[in-house]
Amino acid sequence: MKKFKTINPADYSTKDLHKILLSSVTPRPIALASTVDASGNVNLSPFSYFNVFSADPPILIFSPANRVTDNSKKDTLRNVNEVKEVVINLVDRYIVEPTSLSSVYFEKNIDEFLKSGLTKIDSNHIKPPRVLESPISFECKVNKIVALGDNGGAGNLVICEILTIHIDEKYLNDNGDIDPLKLNLVARMGENYYLDVKKESLFEIKKPVGQEAIGVDSLPSHTRNSLILSNNDLARLGNIEKTPTTLLINEFKQDEEIKKIIILTDQNEKIKLLHQRVKEFLKNDDLNSAVLTLFSI
Repeated sequence: MKKFKTINPADYSTKDLHKILLSSVTPRPIALASTVDASGNVNLSPFSYFNVFSADPPILIFSPANRVTDNSKKDTLRNVNEVKEVVINLVDRYIVEPTSLSSVYFEKNIDEFLKSGLTKIDSNHIKPPRVLESPISFECKVNKIVALGDNGGAGNLVICEILTIHIDEKYLNDNGDIDPLKLNLVARMGENYYLDVKKESLFEIKKPVGQEAIGVDSLPSHTRNSLILSNNDLARLGNIEKTPTTLLINEFKQDEEIKKIIILTDQNEKIKLLHQRVKEFLKNDDLNSAVLTLFSI
């Protein structure tokens, strides 16, 4: 006979109930929402309280919840109250770590596009930019915002009417329809887990370190056009609290393999070999060595 753990929500703290809900109502699609405030400052943030609710009119709804810790409002919610427009960008396997990095509680007016390493592209009809790397983006006007409560953890339904849809053509089949297997979107599970459309679909991403993450824009300039390091690689490297000290870098540069690379006179070859070395460290989950290698020139 089955045994059930029966829960009365009123008996649990908001934090504990939140954890139960996020671990049980899965998988959840992810809306990577780009918004602007009245002054034109851009914000980018992911939300897994998200889905499609109507085709005529075409309606998407996502919900920025009041923060459980202090009941503060998220920048996205403040922005859509000021400028009633939003781009909802979908998230696939190739941008899931930059998306996670964009969820850091950066100070207001900090551009999460720069911090995450994702690329802005102008929208056709609204002010907020869309994410170039996203496979599908929806330009929307905000029809209504419904507050579900006043406490920390209370949701705020942002009801969005789709004005324009942008679909990367490489995800279409021969009939011009979206091919879900090509699309390979990811969904949110409980804890640190995500899900993609493959059978071997469960994977884990460490949460961003917090407000002090340096971001991709603070990595050395030679990473910006790397042909070796992916968006996910750069987001992992940008998810550190501070850049390594000169002392640590100089100590690391005494490694014989690193010495062989940094003495090369061909700058392009040097950068290529260093990036390959960084890639190897990341594959072995040695983030510390990867970061020190990156800062060795």
